[in-house]
Amino acid sequence: MTPFSFDLIASSPGTEARRGRITTKSGSIETPVFMPVGTQATVKTLDPIEVEATGAEIILGNTYHLMLRPGVDVIEEAGGLHPFMRWNRSILTDSGGFQIFSLAQQAKVREEGVTFRSHIDGSARVMTPESVVDLQIRYGSDIMMPLDHLIGLPANPRKIVDATARTRRWLERSIVAWHDHPAAVKGALFGICQGGMDVELRAEEARFLAQCDVAGSAIGGLSVGEPKDVMNAVLEATCPLLPVDRPRYLMGVGSPEDLWNAVARGVDMFDCVLPTRLARNGSLFTPDGRIDILKAEFKHQHLPVDDTCDCTTCARFTRAYMHHLFRARELLGLRLASVHNIRFLVRQVEEMRTAIEAGTFAIAHGDFAARYKPAGPSDRLKAVVA
Repeated sequence: MTPFSFDLIASSPGTEARRGRITTKSGSIETPVFMPVGTQATVKTLDPIEVEATGAEIILGNTYHLMLRPGVDVIEEAGGLHPFMRWNRSILTDSGGFQIFSLAQQAKVREEGVTFRSHIDGSARVMTPESVVDLQIRYGSDIMMPLDHLIGLPANPRKIVDATARTRRWLERSIVAWHDHPAAVKGALFGICQGGMDVELRAEEARFLAQCDVAGSAIGGLSVGEPKDVMNAVLEATCPLLPVDRPRYLMGVGSPEDLWNAVARGVDMFDCVLPTRLARNGSLFTPDGRIDILKAEFKHQHLPVDDTCDCTTCARFTRAYMHHLFRARELLGLRLASVHNIRFLVRQVEEMRTAIEAGTFAIAHGDFAARYKPAGPSDRLKAVVA
């Protein structure tokens, strides 16, 4: 049994933007959607009640981290990831492939899977396409991602082709493992389209993924430092070839401008640590761009961070108070900033959904682009799950 569906509600004239609804065993999710990242069964600094109050309908956990601690046995004892972390809405779990290659020690890729040493205690570990599916089913995930082969970019084109081909083979094994698993209720399995920045290879992989028996289509390997026009070109080569009746998930992307640009090209789902990581460093989203609340100019500004925002932070506290909390290194500042940044992105996708339904998305996208000033390359924090 796989309680999962995707309904396409509206499309946007003049763009590829889509308005939809995903239904999982844990409830419905309105798309486009932004998913806060709860890597280790927690969105850093926040109570799940606070996360839900931002309007978030789904969060993301990480298979690699949860396997290392607390371990799948502890999560099963609790009745699954939802009761363990007291989150009653949907959960998507990433496979952990990115973390294996970015955090683990001595990672070695073989056709069977990946061997590595834990970044926590150095213990020897193995993850295979089959074991990753098993872990996520045992976690009780609503949406599951297959193990994929990631390589650092830039890379030799031959290595990119080899890794992409292995990702294909691993997906085929993941699909078999999902079908053969004895669990009565399973989360929906998505596939991942890789291919580096090669638009022809991306298109080829999108065609392959469209033929696979999966519930959704993820696009991986972007937002890794490439120029925005390159990301957009990859999306333009990929999205039109993915099935219309499945949700499209752009992995690891979370800046406001990237969300707008990707939705315009047909993406439905996003996740990223960026809003909470920026928040913990005092960088806050506003309608005109990011502000650094630690700057002296905010010491005497007794007004909300964003006077258009309806989050609890902006409703109750001022820029001056937030400046004080960060200068004094008070933990409350991290929480209040995280609430605001998540709510800001949730409000962005809410605005997109309204505009798509009204047929005015192209106008709304243009209005956003005209007023929002993206951070420059030197000001960007790398959104790497730590």
